[in-house]
Amino acid sequence: MNIESQLVADLNLQTTKVRNALELFDEGATIPFIARYRKERTGSLDEVQLRDLLHKYTYYRELDERRAAILESITEQGKLTPELADKINRTLNKTELEDLYLPYKPKRTTRATRARDAGLEPLARFLVELQTSAVDGATEEATAYLNPEKGIDTVEKALSGACDILAEELADNADIRKWMRELASADGAFVSEVRREFEGKKTKFEMYYNFREKVSTLPSHRIMAMLRGEHEKVLRISLDVPREAALGYLSSTLIHHPESGAAELLNRAVCDSLERLILPATETEIRKELRERAETEAFSVFGSNLRALLLAPPAGRKAILAIDPGFRTGCKVAVVDDTGKFMENVTIYPHEPQNRTSESARMVEDLIDKYSVELIATGNGTAGRETAAFVSKLLEGRPVEKRPLQVTVSEAGASVYSASEVAIKEFPELDLTVRGAISIARRLQDPLSELVKIDPKAIGVGQYQHDVNQNRLKESLDEVVESCVNSVGVDANLASEELLKYVSGLNRLIAANIVSYRDEHGAFHSRSDIMKVPGLGSKKFQLAAGFLRISGSSHPLDNSAVHPERYDLVMEMARRIGVTVQELVGNGELIKKIDKAAFVNGEVGLPTIEDILHELEKPGRDPRARFTYAKFRESVTGIEDLSEGMLLEGTVTNVTNFGAFVDIGVHQDGLVHISEMSDTFVSDPNKVLSVGQVVTVRVVKVDSELKRIGLSMKKQPSPDMDREEKKTRLPVREQSRRNTDPKKLFGKGEPNTPQKLKTIKPKISIKRLMP
Repeated sequence: MNIESQLVADLNLQTTKVRNALELFDEGATIPFIARYRKERTGSLDEVQLRDLLHKYTYYRELDERRAAILESITEQGKLTPELADKINRTLNKTELEDLYLPYKPKRTTRATRARDAGLEPLARFLVELQTSAVDGATEEATAYLNPEKGIDTVEKALSGACDILAEELADNADIRKWMRELASADGAFVSEVRREFEGKKTKFEMYYNFREKVSTLPSHRIMAMLRGEHEKVLRISLDVPREAALGYLSSTLIHHPESGAAELLNRAVCDSLERLILPATETEIRKELRERAETEAFSVFGSNLRALLLAPPAGRKAILAIDPGFRTGCKVAVVDDTGKFMENVTIYPHEPQNRTSESARMVEDLIDKYSVELIATGNGTAGRETAAFVSKLLEGRPVEKRPLQVTVSEAGASVYSASEVAIKEFPELDLTVRGAISIARRLQDPLSELVKIDPKAIGVGQYQHDVNQNRLKESLDEVVESCVNSVGVDANLASEELLKYVSGLNRLIAANIVSYRDEHGAFHSRSDIMKVPGLGSKKFQLAAGFLRISGSSHPLDNSAVHPERYDLVMEMARRIGVTVQELVGNGELIKKIDKAAFVNGEVGLPTIEDILHELEKPGRDPRARFTYAKFRESVTGIEDLSEGMLLEGTVTNVTNFGAFVDIGVHQDGLVHISEMSDTFVSDPNKVLSVGQVVTVRVVKVDSELKRIGLSMKKQPSPDMDREEKKTRLPVREQSRRNTDPKKLFGKGEPNTPQKLKTIKPKISIKRLMP
């Protein structure tokens, strides 16, 4: 297989773009570097296109390696035919490749292998060739294969052994396996039932107690939910495949004369092969396919949420006082300066059982004045709302000009960070609760710099993140973090080891060396100083330099995204319009005078020129949005304070395929189901909401027992809505409900979504699929 040609066809890209990108990958270039600084070679392929290309490239290389190993194995067995070799060389799918190899793959002992050991394979061939004879011919032939030493002491055992061989051959046939997968994918159904011990009990899997949906339409979040229910021993899951269609196809491949005497024996082999071998194998493969499909979607959802969280607007360089709230053990208070440096910590007890409110208020005010605190970050965990109320009352008594802004900050992952090796290394003398408060403060200053220290799975923005392949999840999330870090850029004099390791071209070892060098020799004065770090050679410097910033450098471009390899080009631009580089940087009027076309040559194209000029206008610009925060209603602190119809402000904490979770300040996130996100149809929640977004929601349902809160973002009809509009609107809704009753269409509890209504078939076709 020519991988390059196949990639061109798969991704519909020009050959030169693919060839040059592959060359850069093989040279060790990173995706952020290629996307930003090698646009001429790849035709301006973006990060998404480059990652798709790299993933496909990796898949085909692994496929080629496996193909070579399989060809070698079959050749050594002396069984490789030109036809088989052609099939193996033409396949582009790992599953199909393994199907082709299956008949030649060393097996554990099976009924068929025991039959072959007993010498029954010729009898199996005889049965296939006997289809014009009477069954007595098979019985007579079978007597010649009696072998008591191998356990074949009757004619029936000999015939059964022969049928076992034929059954396994059917199950190992690559074309049959592919056909069965296609049948299951197109017409099969995933079925779940409640286990007997949970019948009549209320659980989070209740909607799947008696559930059935076609494999082809089953969304990823339902796949993961059902699999989790099975794992927790609440559900029993099975794959239902149209058996008549399967039997008909299998019979046609083996039984050519149904009226023959051997047909009954061959039919026995067909039925046995289907029930004992093919259906279980198909179910395993379909489950694997569904899980992989669901995991891929979960990785995408997790990555999208993580990207939004990491790129959340930073409060910036401000002195922050953070409070990690608590009742009995008190609230841990920590102050960091505008660079994130830890300054001081105290513990206050403003709540029950101590109720040392006045003393606590005085301690907080002293810290505000001592460090000129501009922001107060209150954690949203236990006692979070009560602590926020305490702080609000405290601030009311201060002059407006000395009143810091209070912001509620998510504590997700703070406790994980507090006990991590990273936190211990940063603050070995501090209690882990104080480390948590410091983390809360820093994530308000700069979410990206602080959250990279925490395992993304602990941040809580994923969909079934603990149920998916952890290695693949880590790889996927690492790509997201790498993309975010390099899109923002990193201050080489302030960045932690955890942040630096994601910079293009760097790794943990070099990141640690940068921090150690910085601690020993002081701040870097220029980008070129970074090359003095042990282990950072010219190649790694080339990949990393454009993403590392040196604020305060004597060279004005060292704090920009302009790569050092283009400094001479910028100097020439400045020279041609008669100014210095210092005068050019940030001066939009001067930049407009530059003739772009005059600097285009064989090495530097227009895309790079435009990137440089764009960066010169606002060097080192932060691509993140302006800082905003949600204002919780003070009278609502717990789920018991909620009532249907309430309008509340909140922050989106997680976006999934079925909806979004919103923190409204009651210690339990509410769910805005996809059907409640808008008055118009929403196909993808990620197109409407993102993690960190501030939204206004309406409470539509509260279940205190299960701690579930239903929210809506739909507009309510105003009281003075025109009566004629109401007359036309309500009957349509009523008619819609009447025609699309979810219980009639899908079974108990299935949501009435437009996606399902498009795919549903008449009841008669559903019954046809039932066993």
